[in-house]
Amino acid sequence: MSPLVRNRPNAASEKSKTKSTQTGRRDKKQPMVRRRSVPGARKIVNKELPGFSRQLSAMLGAGMSIVATLDALREQAVNPNFKAVIGGLQQSIEGGAAFSEALRNYPSVFDSLYISMVRSGEMGGQLAETVGRVATFLEASAKLKRKVKSAMTYPTVVFCISIALAVAMILFIVPVFAEMFEDFDATLPAPTQFLISLSDGFRAYSLYVFPALVVAFFVFRYWTKQPSGAMAMDRFKLRMPVFGPLLQKVAMARFARTFAQLLRSGVPILSALEIVAAATGNLVVAGVVNRAQTRVESGELLSVALQNNPVFPGMMVRMMAAGEKTGSIDEMMDSIADFYDDEVETALAGLTSMIEPFLMVFLGVIVGGILVGMFLPIFQLGEVVTM
Repeated sequence: MSPLVRNRPNAASEKSKTKSTQTGRRDKKQPMVRRRSVPGARKIVNKELPGFSRQLSAMLGAGMSIVATLDALREQAVNPNFKAVIGGLQQSIEGGAAFSEALRNYPSVFDSLYISMVRSGEMGGQLAETVGRVATFLEASAKLKRKVKSAMTYPTVVFCISIALAVAMILFIVPVFAEMFEDFDATLPAPTQFLISLSDGFRAYSLYVFPALVVAFFVFRYWTKQPSGAMAMDRFKLRMPVFGPLLQKVAMARFARTFAQLLRSGVPILSALEIVAAATGNLVVAGVVNRAQTRVESGELLSVALQNNPVFPGMMVRMMAAGEKTGSIDEMMDSIADFYDDEVETALAGLTSMIEPFLMVFLGVIVGGILVGMFLPIFQLGEVVTM
């Protein structure tokens, strides 16, 4: 073995020792900021982080130091948990850590996308501009989430109210009518008899039915958190009628927007694909991106690696190929993201207008069907009494 080869492990070992020594000193100064779990992290990401990033970009662009900026943002933070996070970032930086390194202490708040873009901005000397891009991305993502959530809230509430009304009527109203019909020695209409039998079954086995439903819910939730279950659910979501195409457009918008911001911030394409796969919000789409990453690593263009795949529409792949040919793929991906944002907004508007009459019909069928089933014997009271 050559002396050069023998010396390589020693050099790496010395480098590792030096790094560990430095890390050890930093840990002694700030032991409480390493990988700290943050209560209410999701609320911070959705509500606090976009504004924090925008203000951070503006203050850094005005020439303020990162420590002074974080100190000012910490003082004006309203959320106490986020205030603690900003204080931890400030403490890490004062201890000698880079900003991107300090962000790693709070992975539940700052994901790999955020950290990678900040690190690229630090390396390129454009931290303020890069954080501004992060803020724009977070604001666009938050806007898209609000639109989807707003469109889904009304149908979900109406559906839950319909089910609750149906259950309440079966448990409490149907038995009252059943006692009244017991005095008539006659065969009840089939819809009425079905409702009475259903009510008797609910009341007789309610001690078993409701615990069984709760257990089934938690078993299903556990299954969806497993890799196989999560993949099956995400595949099912994309295949759902009406909602499947909408969820696909949301995933395409996230992919394009995230990929464009990463490339514009100087993140290498392979690293960008690795990050963007997790940002799509769907494991099926993430799997396609991961396979495309392997092919890009072997020398293929991204558009070639994604073509003929049902998850990525042909129009999107062709626009991506045009961007690769002109060397402006980041701008093209931004255009794709804007296009799919508009598509999602249009689809949500159409979905809302289509779901409203459907929900009214559903509510009428459930509640009206129960009422008709209960009053049907009363409408035939003359015939029943005669019998």
